[in-house]
Amino acid sequence: MTPVPSPGPLDVVVHSGPPDWWVILAGLGPLAVLIAALLAFYINWRTLKQRTAADKTALDQKREADANALRQKTEADSRAEWWRRTQWALDRALDPDEGTKALGLATLEVLARSELARTEELELFDIAWKSVSGDENGDAEPDAGAGNSSGQEAVIVDDHRNLGENGTTDEDSTKEVGP
Repeated sequence: MTPVPSPGPLDVVVHSGPPDWWVILAGLGPLAVLIAALLAFYINWRTLKQRTAADKTALDQKREADANALRQKTEADSRAEWWRRTQWALDRALDPDEGTKALGLATLEVLARSELARTEELELFDIAWKSVSGDENGDAEPDAGAGNSSGQEAVIVDDHRNLGENGTTDEDSTKEVGP
């Protein structure tokens, strides 16, 4: 056997032109994926921020609406209870028994000072007072010997002026009846 001479260096010449467009695009693929991920993150972050703000606004509006509804219901319930008490007091004020009448009138006096009393209800109180006192105008003073024998002061409710601290009664517009 004869020895084979070792191969010598081989010169390779590559003739290449400018790279093709798909080769460049393939090299930019990871960068494009990174940019798309960042863009998706930004869009999702903005959407979450907008939804959070919208949910907070909706929750605040619901809380305010619930508070208003509760306030209106409470006021309506309070007025209904006030009117129930007023009916009871009017029935007592028109009772022929003097003790029951005095209790009814005293209750009406307290109810007239309530912030729940409206002008039309105060007019009803005046009518009831006139009916009880027998006075058509509500201005006449009863005789010194008649009326209040218990020594208590009685008050005429006047609907033409505001009465009391709550804007429905005024102590200056009341008249004392009795000795």
